[in-house]
Amino acid sequence: MLNIFLSLFLFTAKAIVVVALALVLLVGIIALSSKGKEKLRGRISIKNMNKKLKETKAGLLAEVLTKDEFKKFSKTQKAADKAHAKQKTSAGKNVYVVNFCGDIKASAVTGLREEVSAILSVAQPTDEVVVRLESPGGMVHAYGLAAAQLARVREKGIPLTIAVDKVAASGGYLMAAVGNKILAAPFAIVGSIGVIVQMPNFHRLLQEKHIDFEQLTAGEFKRTLTLFGHNTEEDREKMKEEIEVIHNLFKLSILKYRPDMDIQKVATGEHWLGLEAQTLQLVDEIMTSDDYLMGLSEHANLYEISYEAKKPMIQKLTAAANVLWNREDYSTFLLK
Repeated sequence: MLNIFLSLFLFTAKAIVVVALALVLLVGIIALSSKGKEKLRGRISIKNMNKKLKETKAGLLAEVLTKDEFKKFSKTQKAADKAHAKQKTSAGKNVYVVNFCGDIKASAVTGLREEVSAILSVAQPTDEVVVRLESPGGMVHAYGLAAAQLARVREKGIPLTIAVDKVAASGGYLMAAVGNKILAAPFAIVGSIGVIVQMPNFHRLLQEKHIDFEQLTAGEFKRTLTLFGHNTEEDREKMKEEIEVIHNLFKLSILKYRPDMDIQKVATGEHWLGLEAQTLQLVDEIMTSDDYLMGLSEHANLYEISYEAKKPMIQKLTAAANVLWNREDYSTFLLK
């Protein structure tokens, strides 16, 4: 009996290995054949938030009301929807909701630029754009571009509201400051208006190992601080000058949109919670994005706009291979 189970175990293990190798080979062949040919395109996804809120409310009431009460509610709701449909005109206010969740590289800016372009193609000055922003900041050039995308909305005269539920710090606040109005949850982290550069230096380690590091440059300050070479005080001073230039540009960008702020008081690199941030004029109102959008839904049409990038075939197959290889039922079977 033991030999039978052992044989079954070995057969299953070999089968899994064969399938995995075949899948890897297939992925490789497709990758080589499609390399340089596949053009990645995405699409704009639009979700009616009013409809979602109504469906959620109806679903909950279906559970808590009696059948007669729910029937009466449904009848009233249908009449209200019908009346609203008749009154709805092209001049009605539309609210376009965008979500931005930022990493250190502000990778979400790829989708943001597409979302903003789509919105600007239809939005009117009577409409509104709400950005639910969450970011601890990151690379200067990346967040500078993200803030510039939001500035496109303001330049078109369309009201821009930024809602911060968790954090908008450093580059995240650079984006938030563009808004006509900034909302923050009571304990959201806001601020951190500063610039930082940090890196290790392996020069002494290389010296101990008798390894030379060569670096040739044209231009006195083509390279200042370096990972492997000897950093001088002159290098450090030059880097400090560059950091100060960026910090000043950061402050000027904020003052452009929030001129009444005491920038010297808040541009220290510190961050504050929502309630404190309001007293410093970093934010305008203490409110969650949920409350704000629910309030708007009573008199405006809410549309959530998101850009969905098309994944290349190689990425889809790789993901499928990972799922197949990491399925729990296989590991459970082998452990038995």
